[in-house]
Amino acid sequence: MSRIIGLGCLFCLLFSSMAFASTSNIQTTLDLTTHTVGYLALIVFSLAYLLVIFEDQLHLRKSKPVLLAAGIIWIMIAIVYQQHGFDHAAEVALRHNFLEYAELFFFLLVAMTYINAMIERGVFDALRGWLVKKGFSYKSLFWLLGILAFVISPVADNLTTALIMCTVALTVGAKEPKFIALSCVAIVVGANAGGAFSPFGDITTLMVWQKGRVDFTEFFVLFVPSAINYLVPAAIMHFFVPDGTPETVDGEQLNVKHGGTIIVVLFLLTIVTAVSFHNFLHLPPAIGMMTGLAYLKFFGYYLKRTSLIESTKTEDRFDEGFNAEDQPSDSQQTKGFDVFQKIAGAEWDTLFFFYGVIMAVGGLGFIGYLGMASEAMYGQLGPTYANVIVGLLSAIVDNIPVMFAILTMNPDMSHGQWLLVTLTAGVGGSLLSVGSAAGVALMGQARGIYTFASHLKWTPVIALGYAASIYAHLWINASHF
Repeated sequence: MSRIIGLGCLFCLLFSSMAFASTSNIQTTLDLTTHTVGYLALIVFSLAYLLVIFEDQLHLRKSKPVLLAAGIIWIMIAIVYQQHGFDHAAEVALRHNFLEYAELFFFLLVAMTYINAMIERGVFDALRGWLVKKGFSYKSLFWLLGILAFVISPVADNLTTALIMCTVALTVGAKEPKFIALSCVAIVVGANAGGAFSPFGDITTLMVWQKGRVDFTEFFVLFVPSAINYLVPAAIMHFFVPDGTPETVDGEQLNVKHGGTIIVVLFLLTIVTAVSFHNFLHLPPAIGMMTGLAYLKFFGYYLKRTSLIESTKTEDRFDEGFNAEDQPSDSQQTKGFDVFQKIAGAEWDTLFFFYGVIMAVGGLGFIGYLGMASEAMYGQLGPTYANVIVGLLSAIVDNIPVMFAILTMNPDMSHGQWLLVTLTAGVGGSLLSVGSAAGVALMGQARGIYTFASHLKWTPVIALGYAASIYAHLWINASHF
């Protein structure tokens, strides 16, 4: 229900437009903020977002309503513009929106493909197995899981990171629900904080980087504020973690499959390629990521060929009279590797939701809400207070439309303020369990143990970390303002 309350707040921020970024290509734009089409567009978007909010209750994937809303909004815009004799104005603005989405889509698609490939090769399973068998104390595990979430999420997405760490907490803390609940809170905070200082850690930071508001290396000045955002609540929660050591868990032996380590290296090389394309060649980072996908495809070809060779050798051994017991188990064999299966495993609902949000918000902005929202948020309140509110909003509604709105508003503010909004939009979702994908996923994974209420209990100390991270940024990075 908290998201319904925040929906009204979202409208104060959300109505931005890519059209203003391309006004040089359009002779005339129409102010439709008081037009019937404008009001209808607001109704369509609000209904679609309400369906997104109740995704779990309705069992309706969040991409469906926003995809439909985006199409309806742009249909209405195009009709009105044609009635006024501007046949191609809406087309130009829409193409600008679509190009923005296309760059992010291909970037995320490659990243998701690599993550899926590493999951299939057992990279994360091996890490989980190592943690489970080490016999750490509850307090040590509490810190280890949170720190690993903070360290891994800048490279892998925070959702995958949180799910892996939560699996460990559930395994070793089966007899201590309090440990699981506390660990889940720390994991969510750590994963969101870790993603805030990396262009690859969250979709919002990726948007900021690709838009050119913050350079790649400049994200790392947010490391200390992000670390403080995690360390402050974790340090307080430490005193409430149960004492003692969980019983040693004897799980299955989990090893990285053939090629898993190489795929990790190729992923890092792909990131270097994307950064080099952007910084040195001034090409979109997505082009670098697609080049990096070729690395994985060639390596996938190698894995597939070696798999066929191994399969042939096994068949020959059976022909020579070996028993069935001599055949390696499925988990031990190097199975065929198909990159397209990894692409198919991408989070397509998220990618389509991302498309619908960008197109719908872009349409609302093209109607004429950019100036209104920018003046209300940044003109009257000032950038610092406005950016702090952005973080609070991201705990109630999805931070993707919020950040997209900020980027397309393009308010006049210092470089330090752009870094501030990047930080707040990234870590603000930790204030509530429903404020980030990591929190929502963990509520499902640790159902009945990690809940909205169990997270809300620690919201005051998380808010303390949120405030401390903002003050740390204003102080440490004062030269950027």
